[in-house]
Amino acid sequence: MIQSDMKKTVLHAQQLRKSYGIKGNVQQALRGINLRIVEGEFVGIMGPSGSGKSTLINVLATMDKATAGKVVVEDVDISTMKDAERSTFRCNKLGFIFQDYNLLDMLTVKENILLSISLGKMKKKEVEAKFQQIASDLGILEIAHKYPHEISGGQRQRTSAARALIHEPALLFADEPTGALDSRAATSLLEIMEKLNRQRSITILMVTHDPIASSYCSRVVFLKDGMVYSELYRGSKTRQTFYTEIMNVQAVLGGDHVDPA
Repeated sequence: MIQSDMKKTVLHAQQLRKSYGIKGNVQQALRGINLRIVEGEFVGIMGPSGSGKSTLINVLATMDKATAGKVVVEDVDISTMKDAERSTFRCNKLGFIFQDYNLLDMLTVKENILLSISLGKMKKKEVEAKFQQIASDLGILEIAHKYPHEISGGQRQRTSAARALIHEPALLFADEPTGALDSRAATSLLEIMEKLNRQRSITILMVTHDPIASSYCSRVVFLKDGMVYSELYRGSKTRQTFYTEIMNVQAVLGGDHVDPA
């Protein structure tokens, strides 16, 4: 278990509430969620359909605003920001991996990766060094000249991950990153994410329905009805043991059994 009292807090959500609808027909998507993520954690968010997973990640990632509560990222209160301020903060401080890759077809792998830092003031040599490092870490250096339609789904997702990481975000959000991948590509991506988390202390928040994906995390937070239901810490447990614990909680919440790789 990460000793959170000795680690820098990257994200702190306090009493988050999110409502949709109008008077007489209001849906409570989040019901007072508290969540603290410290530097170097790999946190998974799980829960059945309608538990609030998507709403939570949208609020934490500045894509949406909470009805009530507070979100602080690296000592900056994003809850009070205006739309333009949130957009700037999102580009500078956060990274995103989406299920559908979100790559531009007319750009090469390298061009897609460099897109997030192309408007900055970084020197060309520094940009190239960053690209070489991240592309090498993610195993896509040899396909840098290819276009998205010329590579596999797994390679596209690793390109998406490289694009998210090249500007060294304070927090990487991964929204069902393995959802569109076959088991082999999914395992490859998760192993890379776990390696980067362990070796480079990259802080990751991943929403997933897959207990196998969650077994790569250092902590898993389970949601139910818009509230935190329980949490599990991996600590020194094997991934198989942690997977079994995740499955036990998921069995109570509801979910399909999947055998780990």
